[in-house]
Amino acid sequence: MTLHVAIFCVLFGLAFGSFLNVCIARLPRHESIVRPASHCPSCGKPLRAWDNLPVLSWIILRGRCRNCGWKIPWRYPLVELGVAALFLLAYLVFGLTLEAAGMAVLCFLLFGLAVMDAETLLLPDVFTMPGIVLGIVFSGLTGGWRGAGLSFLYALGATTLLLLIRGAYWLVRRREGMGLGDAKLFALIAAWLGPWQALLALFLGVVIAAVFGILWMARRSSGNKRTQQLPLGSFLCAASIYAIFWGEPTLKWYLQFFH
Repeated sequence: MTLHVAIFCVLFGLAFGSFLNVCIARLPRHESIVRPASHCPSCGKPLRAWDNLPVLSWIILRGRCRNCGWKIPWRYPLVELGVAALFLLAYLVFGLTLEAAGMAVLCFLLFGLAVMDAETLLLPDVFTMPGIVLGIVFSGLTGGWRGAGLSFLYALGATTLLLLIRGAYWLVRRREGMGLGDAKLFALIAAWLGPWQALLALFLGVVIAAVFGILWMARRSSGNKRTQQLPLGSFLCAASIYAIFWGEPTLKWYLQFFH
């Protein structure tokens, strides 16, 4: 039974990973994810059904379009494999439960937003806003009306906190340090995970982003003065995925030092 469910989770994840690739490619450009049908971005030719199989088609085609030879980015199979791995991990950690299904949905949203922000520096509302609503609904399903109410308050508090930080940064530096999309993303995280795990994700995300920024600046040539804008949302999403699976043990480990 466990093996059968695990295989189903992987196959389900691969299918959703393929759909997520469509979202990543189209949503930042405000394009429909329904029409036109899947096609090559280079030559525009529609993809045949057997050329649209997750991972397998990429391997068979050797990473190139059958019609024009356009090199298909590694992002496509990696996203499909990533979603499959996260769906499987959700099942292995939380079992065959409603919580596992909810965390799989959250991983889908976070993974997609992380890739979109890394590629375009955009966090589309069509992902963040429904994600907040889904977090409140999930909290209602698991905790009743009280859970839904608390989830709403957590999302509101998270948005307020990020907006205050954004405003304080602007007052000090006279420029924006983060976008409004980051505030909506943090609201999504808080709606699903609650305040403590959301704060853990914020802390880890900011630290990782800072380390990455320092390393990036160290590698820049002395003659290159161009400022590199970091996708903070990508780091927040990665830290949130960590918090989903290992956040509670991490918080317990940290809080033990205050007993």
